[in-house]
Order: sequence, then structure tokens, then C-alpha cells
Amino acid sequence: MNFDVVIVGSGLAGQSVALHLADTCRVALVAKRPMIEGASDWAQGGIAAVLDSTDSHDEHVSDTLIAGAGLCDEASTRFIVEHGREAIEWLIEQGVPFTRDAGAELGFHLTREGGHSRRRIIHAADATGHAVISTLAERVRCHPNITLLENHFAIDLITSDRVEGAPTAGRHCQGLYAQEMSSGRVTAITARHTVLATGGAGKVYLYTTNPDTATGDGIAMAWRAGCRIANMEFIQFHPTCLYHPYAKSFLISEAVRGEGGRLLLPDGTRFMPQHDERAELAPRDIVARAIDFEMKKHGLDCVYLDISHQPAAFIEEHFPTILARCRELGIDITKQPIPVVPAAHYTCGGVVTDMNGRTDLPGLYAVGEATYTGLHGANRLASNSLLECLVLGRAAAQDMRQRGTQSAPALDVPEWDESRVSDPDEEVVVAHNWDELRRMMWNYVGIVRTTKRLERAQHRIRLLREEISEYYANFRVSRDLLELRNLVDVASLIVDSALSRRESRGLHFSRDFPDTLPKALPTVLSPALQRSPRKPSL
Repeated sequence: MNFDVVIVGSGLAGQSVALHLADTCRVALVAKRPMIEGASDWAQGGIAAVLDSTDSHDEHVSDTLIAGAGLCDEASTRFIVEHGREAIEWLIEQGVPFTRDAGAELGFHLTREGGHSRRRIIHAADATGHAVISTLAERVRCHPNITLLENHFAIDLITSDRVEGAPTAGRHCQGLYAQEMSSGRVTAITARHTVLATGGAGKVYLYTTNPDTATGDGIAMAWRAGCRIANMEFIQFHPTCLYHPYAKSFLISEAVRGEGGRLLLPDGTRFMPQHDERAELAPRDIVARAIDFEMKKHGLDCVYLDISHQPAAFIEEHFPTILARCRELGIDITKQPIPVVPAAHYTCGGVVTDMNGRTDLPGLYAVGEATYTGLHGANRLASNSLLECLVLGRAAAQDMRQRGTQSAPALDVPEWDESRVSDPDEEVVVAHNWDELRRMMWNYVGIVRTTKRLERAQHRIRLLREEISEYYANFRVSRDLLELRNLVDVASLIVDSALSRRESRGLHFSRDFPDTLPKALPTVLSPALQRSPRKPSL
């Protein structure tokens, strides 16, 4: 298959790039599951942007820099913040049903979340992501120039040293190999431009708020293709994931604390004021560490988040999704507190890109949670992530149009080689490695780290990679195997990055290096060019 642009990932980043390009070129949107099964659809809180005259770009930038613990790139942050309003206006034009407020300047209700000095979070009740994604998904499905390839798993990028009309010599990205999941057939998809919008890597941890799709696919693919990866040690743990045996990955929005929710011990004692003067409105890294500390100190399975002091009508209006889900599980949040624990939530690092989404590999772009743009620094400020998807998605589309989006010349792409592989004989090996990797990352590379634990994790990851590589080389690929292969690459990047940072900063807290160094520097990993035995370079 040949297109002008192929996009991997169907969340907000991927859909926004597709819609900004589709009027002028042929776009393929590759989704490894049904289109809306991703982290964007799960986003509850909203999108941060300066939408009121009492707010300012300088204040939004300042809040972001403070949350990022000195590691945000100020120029990148300012670029994204200053383009926030036009991104929101574009969503409104698409028909996204944000919660309205007749008394507000723009006519929409703005809430406040941890780390923000102003109310600047535009939202659709407590299900913003679903409202945005379902609205855009309908436009994607109806657009004649967008070919939607659902249930297709992107395996690896195709690179070439021979690209007709390329402005520079050297390796270029020419597309990717993807497996159609129902048939198992692997196909080459070539394009002038390739975009990785695959999201984060929360599934590398045992407990996460992320959907099953968050396996770091784009980060791993870019790394194997020779792109730099930065700041992977900064994994944001959401402080408040619902703690219940039947509630998988359900988070309790930051906005609950923004609207007065209090964190309590089982005896009803409020503990956040003892950890930070901002109490429940402190940035997520501080709140997550405080909860982790109290749970370990008191031997608790969870703590509690209480919003029941607010009127029931207020809770029903602002948090209908959370209210309904908790009620299904026998928890009435209008009368009782919610049991919560921290869980892996957001990958602050990723593929190094510029403000046009360009990576180190010509022809390859990356947008969204899979990237490192300098916006999030050592800790993401709440609700800046969807903003980044929108602003950089548009910027990447504009850059591709300027560079030309006509299809690449037909290439003699090698067939996917399955001549020396067989059907797997014991898939229990993959299941066991999945479980071992995620438990090991949770126990050794979690909220609080030590050098000894990280070195143990690094050693075990090497052994797991050898087992997985052998399995990959000898058996036909499957979704579980491909995701495991990507997760072990991402786990290695997280551990190597954490070991190289000899300080505590933001989301990375080390007992061996508890102080913060006077100069903040990002962690940038540069791979030796790797080749897969079944991913030939042209």
C-alpha cells in the first residue's frame, strides 16, 4: 500500500494530524485496535489553554515550568501555550460539546487542576477525552481521503538510503511494516511522510491508568530506527487511581481535587497539608510521593479521596462518569470517600522532536505522548498533554504540506520474511515474560527508586530481551509478542535513563541521590543503529 502520509495511532494526536492533512493528500491512519481504544478517549480532566482575560500566556508558561522542575524547554513551552486558544477554537468548530457556562467569557466552563494558578481547563464534564475523540472520529471515518486501517499493528519502520527527490542524502523513513491482526498477514505501507502518534508506555508497569494499547510502540520503533530518546526516567504516576478489585485502570480525575476533594487516611485524617503548602493542589509528583509515603508508613493498601462535602447536585453535574462508575461498584461518592492508589499514568519523555514534530530520521514525524518536545520537563502539568497533541499535530501537518505530500515513488520493498519461522509452540513463555517485566518495573522502578533496585532491573531486562529476541526470531509474530518486544525496549530506556540521573528531580526520586543538582539537564539517549533480522533496510 502506498499513501502520501501514513499515521500510526488513532488518538487525538493521530486524528488531528490526519484531519489537518486530508483535504490535500491521501492519508492512512493505522490503529492496532478499534480507532477509539486509546488513552485520549480515557482522558477525564480537560485541555489547558488561556481562554480568559484574567489569565495570561506568561502565567500558563510559568505554571508549566514550575511543575516541570526546571527541565521544561521554555521556547517549546511558550510555542505550545501561545497556540492553545486556536487549538481549542478548532475543536469547537469540529463540534466538540464542551461544558458551557453562560457567565464565562468564551461561554464555556473552566475548571482548575493541580499546579495551575488559574481556572483554565476547558472540559466536557468529566469525560473530555471521549467527547473530543468521538467527535473527531466521526469526521475521520467520513473523510474520503482517509483510509482507516483498524486492527493493524505497526511492527517496524522501513528505511532507505535511496529516496528520489529527497533534499538531503542519507537514511530516510519510507513507511512501515504492519500486521493485519485477523489474518496475521504482514504488509508494507509506504509513504512520503510517516507519523508516530502511538501514545505512551504505561503498560510497562503492573498498575496503570492507561488502556491496554499503551505499550510504547512508537518509542520502541523510533529507537530501533536510530532516533534519539529523551527523559524516559520521568514516568508520571497519577495519584488517584480507583482502588477496587473490579475496577481496572479507572482514574479519579485531577479535577476532583481541583474542586475541593481532600485526601484522607482511613481514620479520616487529612495528610496533604503536612507534605506541601498547596495541599491537594500540589503537582502530581508531590501528591503521588505523599500517598506512597503514607501507605508505606501505615501499611495501607490505599488512601481515600473525599468530595462528599460538596452538594450532591454539584458532584452529579461535574463528575457524572466517576459518580456512575463508583456507584456500579457500590461506592456513593456523594456520601463516602473514594479508595485510591497511585498508578503509572503518563510518559513525560519519548522520541526527540522539534516544534514541527520532526525526528532525527528524515521523513519520520512524531506527535503526542510518544514524544519529547521539552514541554513536560521532569513532570507534566495537568491537562497540558491534549494541548500538545493539538498544537504539534497541526504544526506537523503544516510542515509536511510545505515539504510536499505527494506519494513517494514506488519502491522495491522487501517482502516480510517468514521463511525461517514457525507457529509458536508455547505461548505461555510470552505471557510469563509479560507478567515478570511489569511486576519487576513496579517493584524496582516505581515512585521511589534506589540504585541497587535499578541495577537489578537492568540485569533482568537484559535476560528478558535475550529470551524475547530469540522468540521473535524463531516464531511468527503476534500482538502479545510485538507488544512485549516494544515494552522490554521501553523498560530498558526507562532504567538506563534513571541510572544516568544522579539527582532527584520531579518524577524521578532516588534515595541514593535525594538532592537536586543546581543545573537541570535532560537525559538524551542515542542508539547505535540497530537492525532487526526481518526488518531489512532498502
